[in-house]
Amino acid sequence: MNMLNKFWNDEAGFVVSSELVLIGTILVLGVVVGLATVRDQVVQELGDLALAISNINQSYSFSGVTGHTSSTAGSVFADLTDFCDTTTDTAGVEPECISVQITATPEG
Repeated sequence: MNMLNKFWNDEAGFVVSSELVLIGTILVLGVVVGLATVRDQVVQELGDLALAISNINQSYSFSGVTGHTSSTAGSVFADLTDFCDTTTDTAGVEPECISVQITATPEG
């Protein structure tokens, strides 16, 4: 029982534990802000990737081939510019053609 009273009355670690709580709180707030920044930059990079992929020219053509007893006709495909294809990518501006729309839903 005497040892239990010593533990109950011992306040030597109180200051250290409250400092650890304060440091932990600051770290958690820093992690939340850091993750929000990482999220924004990942969305920006994915938008840049989408812009790069949209600028790939997918046009192709091949001429007809004639052999000894058969032949095949040629073919052509011309890739047209879409309504939001651009060749500019401005730093700090959201990529074009990315529209996130979330409808409100009632809770409960």
